[in-house]
Amino acid sequence: MIRILTDTSSDFTLEEAKKLNITLLPMTISFGEESFKDRFELSVDGFYERLVSNDTLPTTSQVPPFDFEAEYKKAKEAGDDVIVITLSHELSGTYQNAAIAAEEYENVYVIDSLQVTLPQQCLLREAAKLRDEGKSAKEIYETLLELKKRVRVVALLDTLEYLKKGGRISPTTAWAGALLNIKPVVTVEEGKVVIAGKARGSKCATNMLNELIEKYGGIDKSLPIVIGYSGLNDALLNQYIEDCKYLIDNETDLLIRSRIGSTIGTHVGPGAIAIGFFSKN
Repeated sequence: MIRILTDTSSDFTLEEAKKLNITLLPMTISFGEESFKDRFELSVDGFYERLVSNDTLPTTSQVPPFDFEAEYKKAKEAGDDVIVITLSHELSGTYQNAAIAAEEYENVYVIDSLQVTLPQQCLLREAAKLRDEGKSAKEIYETLLELKKRVRVVALLDTLEYLKKGGRISPTTAWAGALLNIKPVVTVEEGKVVIAGKARGSKCATNMLNELIEKYGGIDKSLPIVIGYSGLNDALLNQYIEDCKYLIDNETDLLIRSRIGSTIGTHVGPGAIAIGFFSKN
């Protein structure tokens, strides 16, 4: 049997992870002196309710090596192999912890997704599919190492407020951006979150988002496509699905809906929309 492990920055719900037979290891979210295990002790709704009512940003702690080793040990005792897919090592020490814990276990394959949230989830969904098709752990590992070169994410932020709170932009830049209705478009390159462009107004930003997808070579519809939003309201996501139909030839049934949780939600705030996908090249 093959066990698949990941951290909660993949933004699966507990129900989805159980259905796909994927084990979620929680990051820890701290608001001041209060700490919670992501998803298990603090829901996504609860996280955003706290986020918008606090002046300072919460902090997120990596999954410790012990948590990984406990799962590896259980798998070894059962005679199972393990595939681990973590968020980018540029964003957290979780990958390093997973790799350190695996040093004594020849049955464990650890993959740095070089991504977070939706594209990380894309890789995990494909891993689960390959497992269910009867592929070996080594075959899945080697396939994913190739596929991760093509997994992408593009996202549109609704506000600059949380980039300001996190010190990523100055208060002056945030003020000017709000005044001019600037919407940043972000992506992940070489494991790091980068601003790919800025547009005035949601319509221009949506066009920029779609142009970036096309720049990447378009969407491979044979592999998972996950679309999601941050916050408590999915109205902006619904509008984007309508606006991006042509990118997937109107086959909106291919889209897997998700919600961006605390790991990235802390920095982008509510109102962001994103799409994780595999490019055609």
